[in-house]
Amino acid sequence: MAVEKRLAYSIVQFLRDQTHCGALNSDEQESLEVAVQCLETTFKISSSDCHLAGPQPLREIFLNALLKNDSLTIPESSPSPEDAERAEQLKNEGNNHMKEENYRCAVECYTKAIDLDLRNAVYYCNRAAAHSKLGSYTEATSDCERAIGIDPTYSKAYGRMGLALTSMNKYPEAISYFKKALVLDPENETYKSNLKIAEQKHKEASSPIAAGLGFDMASLINNPAFISMRTTVCPTDPAAEPGADRAAEEPHPEPFFQRQRRGAFMILSYAISFPPKEEQPYGAITISTPISLSQIPGTAGMKRRGWG
Repeated sequence: MAVEKRLAYSIVQFLRDQTHCGALNSDEQESLEVAVQCLETTFKISSSDCHLAGPQPLREIFLNALLKNDSLTIPESSPSPEDAERAEQLKNEGNNHMKEENYRCAVECYTKAIDLDLRNAVYYCNRAAAHSKLGSYTEATSDCERAIGIDPTYSKAYGRMGLALTSMNKYPEAISYFKKALVLDPENETYKSNLKIAEQKHKEASSPIAAGLGFDMASLINNPAFISMRTTVCPTDPAAEPGADRAAEEPHPEPFFQRQRRGAFMILSYAISFPPKEEQPYGAITISTPISLSQIPGTAGMKRRGWG
């Protein structure tokens, strides 16, 4: 039964990651949550059973097995010298398009290079970068998987996979890939920085408030509209402003932390009470189900007009 429990735990972790990816509607998220509850009840497991976690995320195990059996990943025959030379020219053209921010043209060039030389991991990895610039993160991850299948020691492919997964809000998987990139290239400062960003976003997305409301807290706090609102509602700490000495002598009757939390919930209530009527750009928040403050952890005793 131990093996079955570990497999069930991996499946539950995969399903939980899917609920936070931002690609599902409320009904689909609810269906996954029901599936998670059923699995946890049947196999008597919970999210705290970290000792049941496998060495790799379930998705990564599946992809590794898939690539291992994919005969198209690494063709047996090498390209002719002429095809290899032309493919390299197309790659350079694609690189120039990337510098000029002509990302669609870059994708076309890299695709033509791949058609001529299916064994070159660089072409897949470069096309992944272009796909990411276009917001086509699923295509980017597929190309990174191909690159890794061809050359498992290619650190840049792991790094770009991490970036695409971070953009998809799949932070645990992104963290895993950034760590692998650092194993291959320990001194790479970009991988270190991106790893810290993914870890921070994962921490924010896993906060009790974000989990209770069912959306990505990181998207909220990084949304330009909410940054502006937060500045108005949650002023900076008086100790950091001119006249700090006077502020220290005459403390605000309400502790600074409580003022910050009160302001944060005012922002949240605004988002929930007035959902946008039109499709919003990436990072915008839309919550269709009314929520009361009593449903949010840590808000006992807080009041706001119009809330039950």
